[in-house]
Amino acid sequence: MSFPKVRVPYLLLLPGFVFLFTFFILPIINLAQTSTQTPLSGGDTGEYEQTLAFSNYIQAFVENKEQFGRSFLYATLATIFALAIAYPLAYAIAFKSGKYKNILLVLVVAPFFTSFLLRTVAWKQILGEEGFVVPGLRALNIIGEQTTLTSTSVAVVAGMTYNFLPFMTLPLYASLERIDPRTIEAAGDLYANGLTAFRRVTVPLSMPGVVAGTLLTFIPAAGDYVNAAILGSPNTKMIGNVIESRYFKIVDYPTAAALSFTLMVAILILVTLYIRKAGTEELV
Repeated sequence: MSFPKVRVPYLLLLPGFVFLFTFFILPIINLAQTSTQTPLSGGDTGEYEQTLAFSNYIQAFVENKEQFGRSFLYATLATIFALAIAYPLAYAIAFKSGKYKNILLVLVVAPFFTSFLLRTVAWKQILGEEGFVVPGLRALNIIGEQTTLTSTSVAVVAGMTYNFLPFMTLPLYASLERIDPRTIEAAGDLYANGLTAFRRVTVPLSMPGVVAGTLLTFIPAAGDYVNAAILGSPNTKMIGNVIESRYFKIVDYPTAAALSFTLMVAILILVTLYIRKAGTEELV
């Protein structure tokens, strides 16, 4: 049986569409329906009925606005720190690593071979009293004898920065790798020194990687709850922790769904504004 050539591309897209419809669109629809429900009158805990209570969104946001703000603050800080670490690393791999390039790339992706949870627990030990960071900082008189790093916002941001660092490094490397070295040499021929060539040529040409890396870091970081749960305290709780608690502990499905939708829309708006501001709308 033969198909017209015009239909072949659509048939090739069909498996992907079925997968997305089943595991993305349908769950989103179900989430939207759940977010406007209210407790069933006279029902047991966890039983709800559809009443189109859109006030759930306002109530959920007002009650958890502090966690929303903290989530975006931590995600922004982690993204900035990851960019500051990943850019020099990606630059060195792309232009200075020589025959060691493949080895360095393997080391960048090596954390993916370990569970996200185990890596976070390891950071709790590194930043704990038994680790080397706290004693080292005390020896340098940077922190006091009674100061700790675990169960603090510092630990949460540090864990997020480390866990999402590969997501920043790889897009940056891919973008820098595509830069033609002759372009940088041409800047030198035009009497630009190394710093000027980097600022006027390398950085602008690597901006697609910067935008992609910051998005791949910020988006999962904003919804993360593992780092805050393991490395933080009740005072560092993020919106992901609230959603997890509402779903599995309090069994308040409508509030959890409303918070999830609000977070998703907020991230979508921020990402759209960021991409337009960066001038790379073609990445959307």
